[in-house]
Amino acid sequence: MSGMYESSMRQRSEPGASDARQAMVINCAAYQGGRRVADIDLDQAREVDTSGDRFVWIGLHEPDQPLLRVVQQRFGLHDLAIEDALSAHQRPKLEIYGDTLFIVVRTAALQERKLQCGETHIFAGRGYVVTVRHGSTTGYKELRSRCESAPKMLAMGEGFVVYSIMDFIVDNYFPILQELEIEVDALEDAVFSRASNQPNIERIYEIRHELLLLRRAVQPLQEMCNRMMRFDVPLIDQTMNPYFRDIQDHVIRLVENIDNLRDLLAAALEAHLLLSSVEQNKIIKIFSVAAVVLMPPTLVASIYGMNFKSMPELEWPFGYSMALTLMAIVGVLPYLFFKWKKWL
Repeated sequence: MSGMYESSMRQRSEPGASDARQAMVINCAAYQGGRRVADIDLDQAREVDTSGDRFVWIGLHEPDQPLLRVVQQRFGLHDLAIEDALSAHQRPKLEIYGDTLFIVVRTAALQERKLQCGETHIFAGRGYVVTVRHGSTTGYKELRSRCESAPKMLAMGEGFVVYSIMDFIVDNYFPILQELEIEVDALEDAVFSRASNQPNIERIYEIRHELLLLRRAVQPLQEMCNRMMRFDVPLIDQTMNPYFRDIQDHVIRLVENIDNLRDLLAAALEAHLLLSSVEQNKIIKIFSVAAVVLMPPTLVASIYGMNFKSMPELEWPFGYSMALTLMAIVGVLPYLFFKWKKWL
């Protein structure tokens, strides 16, 4: 009783710290038989009975080191995993520390046509699932509600929660890829359309870079799901293998679509450079023909217009007309020759 009193007095004396913790602890609930039985405080998580089909699901958003240390003490998490969850900026991976799974998955969102990446770290063991979210704009409130609306599936325990989180993240990749695909189609049309403006070459390079970032986030999930279906991964029962195989299929589709879009952008950029080279060659050809056509008349006019006292046909009434006719003839003849050779 005195301990509870001291705890309450400490929370009252430090309202700022309490509010900060509440902002970082998004959700903390206990489940039994696939149903949510209670909303609990993080300090009470360790005292919850997690035997049988009971477990707790804790959601954190950008927690600080003291909060992560509290979670570590509650569930006996490894120091290296806590260090990774605190610093973020980790590559997608699956680590096993005793009976605990530590999973890092990259999240993504398009904001003002820019790809914004975040991270979700998952700690999963018998009786608990802890998610740590960094920089992601997409919360898991919708996911939690979806899981709670299917108690038969949620009764499968912690493995199903891990699957649901990974599946939710992978499904959120598809709308991003669809938006990029629409923009890639527009850029490809701009390359081959004569009526449109020149394609935005800078944007082509930006999309290729964003697709590369997206591929780095997606591609490691294929091996992670493959490892999930092996027997050396604790917590994941064989009954969950079809579900992780479904995620793996989605990941393979995503990687193939990303590679196809990158190939389309590379081909569009190459086609733009070739078309630009052809247009430039046409312009150079026009200038070259114009120079050749105008050179003989210029030569005749230069010679005939020299200021000498004695010049042929100077006193002849038709001298000027004859010079103009000669210049026209020597100008048309090279043009007809080029047409006959099919150089024009």
